[in-house]
Amino acid sequence: MSNDTITSAALVVNAKSRKGQKLFKRACSAMSGLPYEVDAHAVDDPKELEATVLRALAKKPDLLILGGGDGTVSGLVDLMVGHDVILGVLPLGTANSFARTLGIPLNVEGAVEVIRTGKPRRIDLGMIDGDYFANCAAMGISPKIAETVPHGLKKVFGKVGYLAWATYQYLRFRPFTLIVGEGPTAVKIRVVEVRISNGPYHGGTELVDAAAVDSGEIVVQAVMGHVKRRLVQNWVSSVFRLESRHEKVRDFRGKSLKINTIPPLPISIDGEVLAKTPVTAKVAAGIIRVMAPA
Repeated sequence: MSNDTITSAALVVNAKSRKGQKLFKRACSAMSGLPYEVDAHAVDDPKELEATVLRALAKKPDLLILGGGDGTVSGLVDLMVGHDVILGVLPLGTANSFARTLGIPLNVEGAVEVIRTGKPRRIDLGMIDGDYFANCAAMGISPKIAETVPHGLKKVFGKVGYLAWATYQYLRFRPFTLIVGEGPTAVKIRVVEVRISNGPYHGGTELVDAAAVDSGEIVVQAVMGHVKRRLVQNWVSSVFRLESRHEKVRDFRGKSLKINTIPPLPISIDGEVLAKTPVTAKVAAGIIRVMAPA
């Protein structure tokens, strides 16, 4: 299906996301110039998102545009698997890692322009056991922050409040043991963070160079170390694209990898805590199509 054959589209926006409400109106007006009708829904209660997407899919649109952050896209992408529908991405979150990976502009008008002029691209999704995800899952401090961050802190205090909470959690955080594989060939290492990646971006920063959305493999990246300052060094060197970002980092890649930790730990999937070790990380190769820059 090319752009010329798209005749119908649905838009579902998580209006609870940081900028959702404000940007929903902007998105609707930006889309008014598209050569087909867009059935638009702003959803204030995140619990209603799934039902809204299922209702939209029941009308069999050619294109389903999801507006929200990485967690919104990851949480809803499962519902699209098996439907002959192209995913459109309207990045309205804080990090927008998935949009960055695809080269989609982070402003509403730019993202709508990709929907207008882009080309459908077949991509992989990551999987944690049976749960599909778009971008990146993590073990270590990310799920700790996501699991404990006080309700409404990010909305009221923005990034500053979030960073203050992250710092508090960092002070209480401990390195842990990662086990990749099973039996005598299993690899056991001491780590400060683990990223399970379908794309290079995590938290809006390019961290996992080896990961790509169409590689047909999942990448498990371990930041090795016995002291937690290793994590800070890795993040800083990644933000500034320093060569040292590859030091003390080990990548495992494949179609399916068994992962365990000592102690058992929660896993955040694109910012939402949805699993706990042990798990199997897999790739669902070429399973969906997404509208990407031509």
